[in-house]
Amino acid sequence: MPSLIHALMRKPMSGEAIEAASFAAIDAEVGPHGLAKSEWAVARRLIHTTADFSLLKDLRFKNDAVEAGIQALRAGAPIYADATMIRSGLSLARLQAVNPAYGPDRLHAHVGEADVAEEAIRTGLPRSLFALRKARPVLEGGIVAIGNAPVALLELNRLIAEEGLRPALVVAMPVGFVHVVESKAELLGLDVPAIALEGRRGGSPLAVAAIHALAVLAKEGA
Repeated sequence: MPSLIHALMRKPMSGEAIEAASFAAIDAEVGPHGLAKSEWAVARRLIHTTADFSLLKDLRFKNDAVEAGIQALRAGAPIYADATMIRSGLSLARLQAVNPAYGPDRLHAHVGEADVAEEAIRTGLPRSLFALRKARPVLEGGIVAIGNAPVALLELNRLIAEEGLRPALVVAMPVGFVHVVESKAELLGLDVPAIALEGRRGGSPLAVAAIHALAVLAKEGA
């Protein structure tokens, strides 16, 4: 039996064409969802990343989160990631299409750094807590992307509630079984722009996808 790749070779489709066809398939299949057009643009990219329509029931947008994210990207706001995977996954080309000032120096992730690891060993607490504390200078007015560590989100919530920190946007999609549900629920009770996926699901790819969706909207002038 011939390999299926031969059919693609006979009728080529670029990566961009495949993405467009995927989005069209999602639009055709999703049914009623009640999201604003810009919110749907974010949700659709999350579905594209996971092939999972069921996440729509858990996706939350709070305090004009999409518009807040667009404005932050246009202003070149720093982006803090709780996982190195998020920083590595973010496309500088997409970000620079919105604001040419974006470069590696505006993408921050401290979880793998030696001083953070040493503090975690000393205290018996997760590295993500100390990584977020180290990022404190860039969190005010920045975009915070949490795709892995609920403890980082808990500490961010504390800074917001107790110290008056005001990030431009929080993308809250930690994944797992301990502190995950509670950290998202606590964030959604605070007065900050947030895009959150309630429940246990999440992950770094979803946090990246949300920011990329915002970058596309910002570039298109949404």
